[in-house]
Order: sequence, then structure tokens, then C-alpha cells
Amino acid sequence: MLEVRGLNKSFSGFRAVSDVDLTVETGQIAAVIGPNGAGKSTLFNLITGHLRPDTGSVRLDGRDITGAAPHRIVRMGVGRSFQRTNIFAKLTVFENLQAAFLVHRGRGRDFWSRAAALYRDDTERLLASIGLVDQRDTVAGTLSYGNQKQLELGLALASDPALLLLDEPTAGMSATETHDTIRLIERIAGERSLTLLFTEHDMDVVFQIAQKIAVLHQGRVIADGAPEEVRADPEVRRVYLGEH
Repeated sequence: MLEVRGLNKSFSGFRAVSDVDLTVETGQIAAVIGPNGAGKSTLFNLITGHLRPDTGSVRLDGRDITGAAPHRIVRMGVGRSFQRTNIFAKLTVFENLQAAFLVHRGRGRDFWSRAAALYRDDTERLLASIGLVDQRDTVAGTLSYGNQKQLELGLALASDPALLLLDEPTAGMSATETHDTIRLIERIAGERSLTLLFTEHDMDVVFQIAQKIAVLHQGRVIADGAPEEVRADPEVRRVYLGEH
């Protein structure tokens, strides 16, 4: 589903991503981990078109999407959530999801006219899928942080992606919220046959659900493989887990 080859990106002489190779198979749940500043968010931004690589390529299901605009990449089947929640804070939960359907299906100009009647059934189904039916009329900006992340996941799903990138989906959550969010992500990935790539600092989360893990350190991949292989890798234990 995703093939990254020889990806490089520098900022004022600082190489944030260095010769990164990464593959994610169709239907796989894969994680990218590493210390702060390792290049994880930069890598995500390169994959999703928010940054253009200096060299290297990104292929989605065999198609070259290197440097394409973010909205084009979304239309090709890539969804994305961010470290900071990216929702419409003054709209209700229902209106947030309905607006996402309007935009992704090219009906954004109807927003202030007859938009309220469009995609209501789709919105109701997505509300149920992400577990926010009881919050449908709540103004999004007043939701708990965990519920806001659920809503952001719904916004990404409204584009019906084949590949979903989640940037630290449980950051800032309580233990209960983290558990609920991971179960939700697992369930939705299974129901929709999604390919999932996520970054995460919580190693319990990573080793619970990831089928493949790539470890970034100073912009380069130092390990890439099954969780048990990565956990045992001496270089990973040294630079990431802090062990000698």
C-alpha cells in the first residue's frame, strides 16, 4: 500500500529525514517510533504532501504521489490526523462530520444553503462507528480531549481512506482514554480493511497493536521489522529504550 524509498529532507542544513526506506503492506497496522526530534512528523508530512522531499519517492498502491498537494493525496485515498486536534471547534459533532462529507464529496459550496439536508445518513453511520452518538449535538470545542481525538478520527474517515496515518493518536490522554482509543482504532481498521500507519510514544500502545515497527533516530531508520525483533534489537534498546 505504501512504499517510501530514499526519502531525504533538510531544513537550513539540518537533515530531518535521511535516506528513509519504509514499506507498509495492504491491511497492515504499522508504527513509526523514536525519540522526540527523530523525524516522525516530518516523515508523515512528506508522505501526505505537506512537505516536498529533497530526494526520494513515495508510492501509494503503486502510484507515485511524491510531492503531490495534500488535497490530491487525500483524494487518492490517504487520511491523516495530527498531533494537535484539528476540528471545527464551534460546530457540533454532527456538523463537523457532515462538513467533512461535504468537502470530500465536492459539495462544500452548498454549506450555507441546503447543506443541512446532505449526507445525513452517512453522518449518522460514522457517528455510530466512532462512538459519539451521545455527543452528536455537543459543540466540538467543549468535548473532552479524548472525544475530540475520536472526532478527528471521524473527520479523517469521512474521506473513505485506504491508508490512514495517525500522528500520536493517544497523546495527552488518560489511561482509560488511551485504552478506549486503541480499541476503537483496532475495530475501525478491521471493519474498514484499512492500512494503518501511526506514530506513538506509549510503548504499551505500540506493542499492543502494531504488526510492524520502524524506529527512527536522528532522521534515519535504525530498525524495521516485527515487534519482537524490534524489541530485541540492541541499537533500539540503546538509543530509544535507554538501555546499555
